[in-house]
Amino acid sequence: MKDFKIADEMKYSGISRRKFLKMMSAAGLGTMAFGASGCSSSSASGKIVIIGGGAAGISMAARLKRLLSNPNITIIDPSDLHYYQPGFTLIASGVYSPDEVYKKQSDCMPSGVKWVKDSVVGVDPDKNKVMTLKNGVIDYDFLVLAPGLQINWDGVEGITRETLGQGDAYCIYDHQGAIRTWQGMQKFVEKGGRGIYTDTYTKHKCGGAPKKVCLLSEHLARKKGTRKNLKLDFFTASKVLYDVPYFTPRLLEIYKERGVSISTRVRVKGVDTSAKKVHMEKIVVSSEKQKDANGVEKVVEKRTYEPFVEDYDFLHFLPPMTAPDFVKQSGLSWTEGKLAPEGWAATNKETLVHNKYKNIMVVGDVAGIPTSKTSAAIRKQAPVAAKNLVAIMEGKEPVEKYNGYAACPIVTEYGKLIMCEFDYDKKEQISFPLNLWDMSKEQAVGWYLKVYMLKPLYFYGMLNGLV
Repeated sequence: MKDFKIADEMKYSGISRRKFLKMMSAAGLGTMAFGASGCSSSSASGKIVIIGGGAAGISMAARLKRLLSNPNITIIDPSDLHYYQPGFTLIASGVYSPDEVYKKQSDCMPSGVKWVKDSVVGVDPDKNKVMTLKNGVIDYDFLVLAPGLQINWDGVEGITRETLGQGDAYCIYDHQGAIRTWQGMQKFVEKGGRGIYTDTYTKHKCGGAPKKVCLLSEHLARKKGTRKNLKLDFFTASKVLYDVPYFTPRLLEIYKERGVSISTRVRVKGVDTSAKKVHMEKIVVSSEKQKDANGVEKVVEKRTYEPFVEDYDFLHFLPPMTAPDFVKQSGLSWTEGKLAPEGWAATNKETLVHNKYKNIMVVGDVAGIPTSKTSAAIRKQAPVAAKNLVAIMEGKEPVEKYNGYAACPIVTEYGKLIMCEFDYDKKEQISFPLNLWDMSKEQAVGWYLKVYMLKPLYFYGMLNGLV
């Protein structure tokens, strides 16, 4: 399927793979990543049920297994395969082949952990019960809520998960979708036309992915000598392209240098794949004064939506995303505030303990916390949540704190990316050894980290609770 290989991209980076690996070794990345935890085991007991066998659920199981001397852990998850989802962007750009990003789920499960291969349909947190599709009711003493999020493919009219690629409308948030995106991207770059790239109006996983697809399309066209035949436009539902000040200026410069337009406060409503038209709405924000029930006047935000239609030759879109339905239906979601409409679980943003049910930990994409939904965030959440759960099992207060760390490697071209690392306050949090480079700009070191190291780090480090 690919017409170029990873090795062919080294000439774009300015460093060789061997030199990169030597630099990482010299900088101590291996020690940082795979060092032993050194924690002593706790004799605390209780039945732990983990909902979800993704990055968050399996990482938590592996960590809890080491922290407890006699662990009793059950994971409920229906999947046959475990996908390294950050690799979908690299499939969609021809860097990875489709079979490079998954393993059998059975091979990822920690030994000694019971796996119930089933779907969760409900939780009764007042009675400590989980309802499954095929295995009835499963009781728990402690619950780890880590089911990920729900991609609502029906939230964009005219296209479904199964019809991705029809009418040259694509989305990489699905394995087959990523494969079809690469096929469509090559055709688009060869034939030319207008490319439209969008995100969505809800919180969503890997917010940088739409930007990556856009910029990689542009660079592929330059490599193929067809850039003059393409018009590229990026539409975001946010009020800005990116909201972390340290990284935003260079991203804006890159879009300007590449001739890619940016339109803000726009959301996708539907796609007419036969006519190749995308139906959108401009989000118009205004404010007005209103009085509350006590007669106190306050300023409230008002939104109106102005529909418009754009023609395209290549479209990459995102459906809206929410917490899974069973989370919203089980009384575990926020009931007010910005995180309530999408049903994200009501979570203490520092301890990751559920706000109401203190025997429930919330980890990963489902968590209603003000940070990005990425595997890098989960890597930092899991050790905090695991230690805090053990403390709760021991009758102690949870004292470990998560600072909102998340990372998004925004690929700006084949061979370079901006590694965006930040916390709850949108302050940069550059990790060693990346802080040896100016990470406010695109760097080759970030590309090699993403392409060569993060996937094995995920499968052999993170899922084993070692990083």
